[in-house]
Amino acid sequence: MLQKDNNSITSAGAFSNSAMDTRHRVIYTLIGAIMGDHIEIGRQQKTILLVEDDPKIVELLSLHLKDLNFETEWAPTGDEGLARALGAEYSLIILDIMLPVLDGLEVCRKIRESGKGIPILMLTAKAEEIDKVLGLELGADDYLTKPFSIRELIARVKALLRRAETNTSSAEAKPAGNKLSYGELEIDAERRIVNLKGSPLELTAKEYDLLVLFAENPGRAYNRKQLLDLVWGYQFEGYQHTVNSHINRLRNKIEDDPSRPVYIKTVWGFGYRFADPILGGT
Repeated sequence: MLQKDNNSITSAGAFSNSAMDTRHRVIYTLIGAIMGDHIEIGRQQKTILLVEDDPKIVELLSLHLKDLNFETEWAPTGDEGLARALGAEYSLIILDIMLPVLDGLEVCRKIRESGKGIPILMLTAKAEEIDKVLGLELGADDYLTKPFSIRELIARVKALLRRAETNTSSAEAKPAGNKLSYGELEIDAERRIVNLKGSPLELTAKEYDLLVLFAENPGRAYNRKQLLDLVWGYQFEGYQHTVNSHINRLRNKIEDDPSRPVYIKTVWGFGYRFADPILGGT
């Protein structure tokens, strides 16, 4: 039986504070301290899907998450994780990259292709930047590289769930408020709801944040670094290609013809901008 330890996890996939990036550790430790380890996020008990092939890691993560009133379900292989993710509703998916049958990157890609906006936190034992970049480009909301502290993971879980809750429960609780309308696209910024041709769109948190940033500033051009800083934050510095991938997915959801976008325009040699209705959408 594994013993709980708020500072580190020692097992085959050992987590430890010593190998963690200092800047990230400080940020997420502060977040965890401010929120409190035993704060319940929302009133309804949430279920987190753990897609991880190491049972010792799963057992320890489950112990800590259940202390915070989260239910957990376990899928030890990528194909089982994908089936569960597509067949049920979860508040969050913690997804390892190195998995039997189907790797975590492919699982993430297929989840996003299905249109599900569920938050995904990716885990990897690999140190190469390419894994982090690919995970973010395929639609992951955040990542952790092993080894890492359990406190950091809990802080990131809470941050992702609070962001997702703003997209869902807050939308139901608030009356219709500040609305942005551009042709057949309507954004209710108060309730974080997006409708296209009268039908609701399911966007990930980052897709929504990108869309609102553009829509609130029509005609303004942003380069990739600016978008990365404004939407992802400085901890993702250097991952500008992640912006391209999210723009492409967003266009696939809101444009009739993504190759000839009406809403999100490419500014060649610079970046992107939202069509300015004053200028006739050009």
